[in-house]
Amino acid sequence: MKIERRIIMKENRITKILGIKYPIIQGPMAWLTDAKLVAAVSNAGGLGILGPSAGQTTMTPSPQETMERMREEIRKTRELTDKPFGVVIIVDVDMKFTNPLLDMIIEEKVPVALVNGVAGMDFESTFKRLKNAGIKIVFRGEPTVENARTIEKLGADVFVATGFDEGGMLPGGQIGTFSIVPLIVDSVKNIPVMAAGGISDIRGVRAAFALGAEGVFLGTRFLATEEARTAQNVKELMLKTNAEDLHIFRTLPHFYRSIPTKLSAELVEMDKNGATREELFLKQGGGKNMKLGMLDGDENGYISVGLGVSFIKEIKSVKEVVNELMADFID
Repeated sequence: MKIERRIIMKENRITKILGIKYPIIQGPMAWLTDAKLVAAVSNAGGLGILGPSAGQTTMTPSPQETMERMREEIRKTRELTDKPFGVVIIVDVDMKFTNPLLDMIIEEKVPVALVNGVAGMDFESTFKRLKNAGIKIVFRGEPTVENARTIEKLGADVFVATGFDEGGMLPGGQIGTFSIVPLIVDSVKNIPVMAAGGISDIRGVRAAFALGAEGVFLGTRFLATEEARTAQNVKELMLKTNAEDLHIFRTLPHFYRSIPTKLSAELVEMDKNGATREELFLKQGGGKNMKLGMLDGDENGYISVGLGVSFIKEIKSVKEVVNELMADFID
């Protein structure tokens, strides 16, 4: 059935705040972003975001080296686009990695910071430093009414309401995207809300806007693009996968899901047999095994995707994807 295109609006609070053409953000998938992908998204009219280990092939335990590697990727991104882009800031317990990264993105005058973290972290000091530097703050954390109201009071510019449909580390609340979005929209007064989780075609975009979101935040859809670093065999596997195929298992802090691999099958079996979250977390192997599965294309790792993988049928350019998703904003 053909869906008629209609123009919703030319701009909204998201586009004005972030200085972008279309209200769409590319999520900062660990290992899977780099200057090429991020610049492509920004050049297409959205906001690209450099995620953890952006552009890298090896891990480092050094906060200083982590920061300098990100600085290099920021400068590469600037060579490819003159449009706004962002960097993820993961607020950790002792700020060991957070503070050096904050120092650097302020020095580099990065336009937008995507702040991630769990409740109880020191968001107040992080927000204060970013706001004093004139950096816009998009917050994406546990999507609860209490959290949204707290983050609004602390001065975030945009709140991302993430549903259980997402890829990566899943929320603890287990509330679907199209239930959590209107709940969060109704709970804040002065900041716009973006929808995340399971959105990968224009039907999802339109549904998100109908529920009060003013933008969409996508990870999985951008993994299956020509510019993405994702292993080619993983991209092709995504085209053959739907939500019914995915493995889901407990871990820390909550849940993860994966396209079936040797490792994910073992994790599902451990979960069924009563393994603790701690045991599952150790077996999962964190970022190391995400890199193995998604960047290297090795089935001994895991392949984290959201439920929107069901609707990805073709590997396209970033520009084609953005144009399709934002068709209602294009004359």
